[in-house]
Amino acid sequence: MKKIIALTAFSLAALSAQAKDIVDTAVGAGNFKTLAAALTAAGLIDTLKGKGPFTVFAPTDEAFAKIPKAQLDALLADKAKLTAVLTYHVVPGKVMAKDVKAGKVKTVQGSELTLSTMGGVMVDGAKVTAADIVADNGVIHVIDSVVLPK
Repeated sequence: MKKIIALTAFSLAALSAQAKDIVDTAVGAGNFKTLAAALTAAGLIDTLKGKGPFTVFAPTDEAFAKIPKAQLDALLADKAKLTAVLTYHVVPGKVMAKDVKAGKVKTVQGSELTLSTMGGVMVDGAKVTAADIVADNGVIHVIDSVVLPK
């Protein structure tokens, strides 16, 4: 277990050391294929490659796998709904883990995420599993579930 944790920390450190924009950083990590496909389908790639800064709560492929296939396929086919869900995972500005405060934070989508700091950082009930992955135009915090706007 320690080797896996050390390898993950090394991989994250390596990603941070060669920082690119948020999209390239996520794609380079290898476990955000569904997120990358969703961003492409929603037409948001250029936005997240833009100046920013952005804070992205990025669901992994495993997080997307928790959504039933038919529901995920329907979401990927509905550009307006997909855009709303994806932009709900993005907060304007660069918020590092040490600066996260419990409470509500407005997303790019317009709704508010609820952040909790009890027992680690939680975002609308999704757990942050890796934090502070720095990109040239912001920061990525990896989450274990897809969060949906209310």
